[in-house]
Amino acid sequence: MNRRTIVHSVGLLILATLPVVAEAMGEPFLTTIASRVLIYAIAAVSLDLILGFGAMVSFGHSAFFGIGAYVVGILTHHAFNSEAIAFLPGDWTGSTAAVIQWPLAILTAGLFALVIGALSLRTQGVYFIMITLAFAQMLYYLMISLPTYGGEDGLNLWERSNLPPFDLYDDREFYYLVLALLLAFLGLTRRIVSSRFGMVLKGCKQNEPRMKALGFPTYRYKLTAFVIAGMGAGLAGALAANHTEFVGPGMMHWTRSGEIMVMVILGGMGTLIGPVLGAATLLLMEEVLSNFTEHWMVILGPFLVLVVLYLRGGIYGWLTGRRNGDD
Repeated sequence: MNRRTIVHSVGLLILATLPVVAEAMGEPFLTTIASRVLIYAIAAVSLDLILGFGAMVSFGHSAFFGIGAYVVGILTHHAFNSEAIAFLPGDWTGSTAAVIQWPLAILTAGLFALVIGALSLRTQGVYFIMITLAFAQMLYYLMISLPTYGGEDGLNLWERSNLPPFDLYDDREFYYLVLALLLAFLGLTRRIVSSRFGMVLKGCKQNEPRMKALGFPTYRYKLTAFVIAGMGAGLAGALAANHTEFVGPGMMHWTRSGEIMVMVILGGMGTLIGPVLGAATLLLMEEVLSNFTEHWMVILGPFLVLVVLYLRGGIYGWLTGRRNGDD
């Protein structure tokens, strides 16, 4: 059994037994913290699809995360108040059904990713970074300017999504549902990066002009990956809204994109499990260090520098002994 198999097996065992162990220890709040880690892991894996495999440094990923959250928040808000949604045709008063909210969150995030990606991918390098950041900030200020949906104060989620037979208010059931969605998304991403599509995406990362010369429409491939990544972030946003029972403009701020990017770098870019480890490391460090000092990022900064300097494959590469390559 090689190191990679051991890391995967131990990680899966921890994830599968965590709620049971947490309750046995008398610390059930650990299940809630773990659910947050899994939600951000979905967002980090989605960003790694374009960052680690496509070399697209997007600082606008938080926009899709926030869009997914706001779709759930707005639909719940109107369903609770029995008010028609003004910007949609008809007199639809929203819904709290997860089978409606979550697919709509994913599709809406994907639609915005299509528009933003179609414009952003016409640029490269620092210009791509800046234009994705600009779009995220535009959406951030748009939500601040909408007092109907809480403006700067955000919007409370009056109730979580309904998904029979699951009880999303039960921390253990919510955790296992999020874990199942993370594993499903990891499986989908693995199929993508292992396919011909993934090979072309990796080729664009290595040498896009050569891929163009070989006849591949690289713009379409990169745009498709951008949309898939946006949809993954939208799913994470929908789950985050249910987890915190609150949505706010802060979910779209560019610093949230930075946090997700740090998770990817910490865990290991260009791997599938790396972003999961990165999300767990960052959020657990935040949870532990913030108990000692509110300036916990002063400790995180040097730690990140050390990881970048000495762990070229991130934490996942250090654990498995691989600097690059898929999981």
